[in-house]
Amino acid sequence: MAFVPQGGRVRFVLVEPSHAGNIGSAARAINTMGFTELYVVNPRDRDYKRNPEALSFCTRSADVLFSSICVPDLQSALQDIQLAYALSGYDREFGPPFVSLTEACLEAKEALGDSNIRIAFVFGTERSGLTNEQVNQCQRCVGIPANPQCDSLNLAQAVQVTAYQLQTDLRGPLLSKESRRFSYGELASVDSTEKMFGHLQQAMVACGALDPQKPKFMMERFRHLFSRAGLTQTEVDLLRGVYSSIIRSKDERKGSKKL
Repeated sequence: MAFVPQGGRVRFVLVEPSHAGNIGSAARAINTMGFTELYVVNPRDRDYKRNPEALSFCTRSADVLFSSICVPDLQSALQDIQLAYALSGYDREFGPPFVSLTEACLEAKEALGDSNIRIAFVFGTERSGLTNEQVNQCQRCVGIPANPQCDSLNLAQAVQVTAYQLQTDLRGPLLSKESRRFSYGELASVDSTEKMFGHLQQAMVACGALDPQKPKFMMERFRHLFSRAGLTQTEVDLLRGVYSSIIRSKDERKGSKKL
């Protein structure tokens, strides 16, 4: 069966990779599975596109390597993304919901049935993976099943396995519109959701529910809750209206600039 093109709607993000060769290998990995959009966050080698090792390992995928986009932080890489998957080897108490790679790719396939959805798979550094803060910017935490006695995948290997699983699932028939979980409106972008969390924190401090000196993981718990919900843009706007009212009443806000 032919590959299913996504027209730039599926993004692979490498966060702070240490070895340029892994970037080249990742470019090759996604290209062989029919994907082309690669973002590189704050790499050690800023000139990785000309690195001999990257060029050697990208084998017939130099176009993907050269067209990759280098950004300073993860938030920039996810600015126009609605559904981001953080690849991690373990579940985290206060992180987004933990799912298997199979579950993640089936959900991604379902989401891509909506023409407005853009998704991203996020991979951490070779040595330590993603930080808790980086994982929290995503809506799902994804694990690749592996031998517990040898469960460490090379960065490019993890990208290859993920790209293969997603392409395999995409080749099947897309779910009907009536059965989609994402038929209730356009999912909010990661950038919009991050701004909503900042607004929520202001509101919690303003009403006395959150002590900034002793947060007690309250914001992490809210992130976990909202990640499970899969907020639409309309829902994010609705919540921010509530937060604005908590910070200042409607009468107090009349005539002033909107938050």
